[in-house]
Amino acid sequence: MTAPDGRSAETEELVVLLDERFQPRATAPKRSVHTTDTPLHLAFSCYVFNEAGDVLVTRRALEKKTWPGVWTNSFCGHPAPDEDMADAVVRRGGQELGLAIGRLTKVLPRFRYQAVDVSGIKENEFCPVWTAIADGGARPNPDEVCESRWLPWPDLVSAMARAPFLFSPWSQEQVPLLAEALRP
Repeated sequence: MTAPDGRSAETEELVVLLDERFQPRATAPKRSVHTTDTPLHLAFSCYVFNEAGDVLVTRRALEKKTWPGVWTNSFCGHPAPDEDMADAVVRRGGQELGLAIGRLTKVLPRFRYQAVDVSGIKENEFCPVWTAIADGGARPNPDEVCESRWLPWPDLVSAMARAPFLFSPWSQEQVPLLAEALRP
């Protein structure tokens, strides 16, 4: 039997590999995918807001394989094979942030990016971007997040414009697009 994160008693977490039309072509163990020659695979990013309109930003744990200690969006993840992406977003919010989320909205459905970490590891993801509303407080998993802060959304947009080098490469691309998409 397979759990919602793509694991069974005998296997590890799997990610969905994609062709250049973003169609599933295979699966692979997550630990083997992020290398210096990372294949295109399916992921997601989520920006979590509270009722006041603040956004939760997180600082990646210092032990992370890629971009350790870098500030980024609320959380990211990979849907398991055959897992509904909205379900994967909710699942990962709980795993990474101990956070219940609701009112999910897919804001940037066709976002794709590539980036190379200073270690040489390449990201290569088709990564739809979601927003969500927090249903309570966060209790970040220290294996994933070493710090987190709620910021007014305009402050994040401004910080990203003034000092993008402080943030993950995916959030550097996503925040300006989100700012445009979320403009009233």
